Amino acid sequence: MPNTLEKTRKKILRKRGGVLDGLHQNSRDSQRLHTAQGRDERLEAIARSRRRRDKPIIARVTYFQEAVRQNDNKPLTLEAIQAKISEFVHQFDEEYENMKKARRAGRAPGPKEDMLKLRIATLQKEYQNGYYLPDLTDENNLQVLDRWDKSWTYLANLAWVKITTTGTVKPTLFPPQSN
Repeated sequence: MPNTLEKTRKKILRKRGGVLDGLHQNSRDSQRLHTAQGRDERLEAIARSRRRRDKPIIARVTYFQEAVRQNDNKPLTLEAIQAKISEFVHQFDEEYENMKKARRAGRAPGPKEDMLKLRIATLQKEYQNGYYLPDLTDENNLQVLDRWDKSWTYLANLAWVKITTTGTVKPTLFPPQSN
């Protein structure tokens, strides 16, 4: 969490002898406080957007971590991995169908339904082009995955692959590159 404001506030307090009440609105010290507050808000917004951007990858790795744990931390075959990928890709299908059925005839789909449709289409397209996930066929990688504590920085320790619907497995690097 950004703490520039607190550091600036402490420096000004030390300089002014512990009194912050008498600051003039346009004084240098108040300008410094204002700048520090703006910087902290900017940094917090950047961190928030990064967490939002990283959330799908973390959810994906969590899903496959649970899949491996259900398999007693043993390496999965390519067929089992593809079944799990297909299960993950189609996890929103039922919810999307329920929303479609609940909508009255002739009505346009709502924003949530549009988002689900887009998410499903994106996942299916990614699976056709190469689905990005940790290597679940390597014993050492599975041990690292089992110790994963849901932090973004720890994901760089994992070996990553892209698997297509045709069964092609291609090693790749972390973090995923935008197309």
